[in-house]
Amino acid sequence: MKQYLPLIDKALESTIPTGDYGEQRLIDSAAYSLHLPGKRVRPALTLAFCELCGGEAQQALPFACAVEMIHTYSLIHDDLPCMDNDDFRRGQPSNHKVYGEDIALLAGDALQSMAYTTMLSDDAVKAVGAENAAKAARVLAEKSGLLGMVGGQTIDLMSEGKEPNLDTLRVMDEKKTACLIEAACMMGCICAGADDSKVAAAERYAHAVGLAFQIVDDILDVTSTTDELGKPVGSDTQNEKSTYVALLGIDQCRRTVDELTEEAIEALSAFDGDTKELADFAVALANRKK
Repeated sequence: MKQYLPLIDKALESTIPTGDYGEQRLIDSAAYSLHLPGKRVRPALTLAFCELCGGEAQQALPFACAVEMIHTYSLIHDDLPCMDNDDFRRGQPSNHKVYGEDIALLAGDALQSMAYTTMLSDDAVKAVGAENAAKAARVLAEKSGLLGMVGGQTIDLMSEGKEPNLDTLRVMDEKKTACLIEAACMMGCICAGADDSKVAAAERYAHAVGLAFQIVDDILDVTSTTDELGKPVGSDTQNEKSTYVALLGIDQCRRTVDELTEEAIEALSAFDGDTKELADFAVALANRKK
């Protein structure tokens, strides 16, 4: 999947306005977080599923950038004092520590708008067709919105200081983490003009990968270090958040991650192309150390 990173980074760079603007501090703030070094998991998945369904990575690139913009805005807001109150992100100071809480908040807002501007540009629509562009944009809106990612973040905040059961925790993480990964994979299929059965299979793959990703995050929050992760560890305990580790223990968490990874690989059987890279990717995410 690393083959996509230069393509994604170059495309993201091109989305930042250049010139003499009165709102330059806002532009700098948005660019700061968008260009922090990261795994680019979501946009890479968009490109991979587009190619798997017979499309070209280039045509899905604006949609991949849009997913990363939504993800980046969520991280900026997550780090704010009113949310998780984290001072570091990807090994660098959080956006609000550099630009202040007010500009960081607005940068997140701006990145959300930029996502839709990018994937609904004339070139993007021409590349995939108006119907597919609209369908992909709707998927991203639904998966990142009220009953998707933002809804999951709300459940997370409302659960602080409480002891939600495993079902509540699973629903929260399905929305907070898995939904945006689902959007990334589904949008890749849509950009290639894939049928509904393949879009649904991509959603299943992403759902399993997304939950596994979050459980591994919970494990790393108690087993890793700030230097290894590039962000503070132990914040879940500090914020009195219920986690899979707290409810199941590390050993059961690791077994659950293995089960979810198998579910993800099984979902790939719906595709005709070579799915080895996506299967390997699921395994790599399950075994990641940061």
